[in-house]
Amino acid sequence: MTTPAIEDLLREYTPQVLGVLVRRYRQFEACEDAVQEAVLAAATQWPAGGVPVNPRGWLVTVASRRLIDEWRSEHARRERETAIAVEPPPDEVPDTDDTLDLLFLCCHPALTPASQTALTLRAVGGLTTAEIARAFLVPEATMAARISRAKQRIRAAGSSFPVPAGENRLGAVLHVLYLIFNEGYTASSGAELHRADLAREAIRLTRMVHARLPDDSEVTGLLALMLLTDARRDARTTATGDLVPLREQDRSTWNRALIEEGTTLAGAALGGPTLGPYQLQAAIAATHADAASADGTDWRQVHALYLILQRIAPNPMVILNRAVALAEVEGPVAGLALLSTLDDDERLAGHHRLLSVRAHLLEKAGDTRAAYEHYRRAARATASVAEQRYLEGRAAACQPTSTP
Repeated sequence: MTTPAIEDLLREYTPQVLGVLVRRYRQFEACEDAVQEAVLAAATQWPAGGVPVNPRGWLVTVASRRLIDEWRSEHARRERETAIAVEPPPDEVPDTDDTLDLLFLCCHPALTPASQTALTLRAVGGLTTAEIARAFLVPEATMAARISRAKQRIRAAGSSFPVPAGENRLGAVLHVLYLIFNEGYTASSGAELHRADLAREAIRLTRMVHARLPDDSEVTGLLALMLLTDARRDARTTATGDLVPLREQDRSTWNRALIEEGTTLAGAALGGPTLGPYQLQAAIAATHADAASADGTDWRQVHALYLILQRIAPNPMVILNRAVALAEVEGPVAGLALLSTLDDDERLAGHHRLLSVRAHLLEKAGDTRAAYEHYRRAARATASVAEQRYLEGRAAACQPTSTP
């Protein structure tokens, strides 16, 4: 049975080993299978025999052997077999970490964002197919097929490693990291409100991108956004796992080190030559972090930032969040009027966020009967147990009392 220390070690080295093999042998799908077999062998052997002196080299050697054996068993062309048959000893494994190049490969333009995200979590994040399927509320067989198709599309597209210099995949990479973090911060399903492992992995990978591209304002903004948001994680739930909304959180429990780092990065991001959505979202998060209490929040600044964000990156979720800010500035009726513009947007039809925000604003406006109905509908529309409990609790607080 593997120990937590060995599991952490394998998660760290898996993408590095896969990067070495893909760089050497090119065939992503075959390399990924070989690395998984090597990881399985390590998980079986290391607890009993001890971790080798060079665990990364051990994994590369074992994975290379599995790959060669597989090609031999399939009667691969002798020229290819001869070219790859020499197995490098562990001390010849390159010191470079190809994890970031692997991340860019997983965000191949031939893939959909959903496939890019799944493949990134599988190949770079080290999550199992079952874990990814649970995170995105799909059957494991469906996720396995999605990942398999993604690898096949990369192969059919004639992928190269590393990514050609003239091909810009940064936007796709940042979007995938953003999706992974959001799923980790607020899980779309399950008993837990958040999945800290996904959020940590998104932050780790974003730090790697930032280390390579420190002057890119959107990379800096995304890292700042993640840090400022994750700083609130421990305050978002009670000891029993119940959701605590932002207004009611104990801000003394927010992670000050993450807030300081995130605020510094957010300021640096806004100093760039262009303005992008991650920079603006980071600025909004910094504004919340700067307030000692919910009542001390500069809601006018928050609303102004959402207005700019809506202009440069139109999105129904931006309007949804702007409605909350507008209600704080001009009152709940103004917020409800803005929300009404989303009623015909099919992207939010029946979405629990739209229902819950409308319920919140109706409650603030004093229409508790309508708020009760919307809270109940929102609770039924989410697959998150923590959100369900919170929304059902708000509904109970608004429940109309029957008159005798």
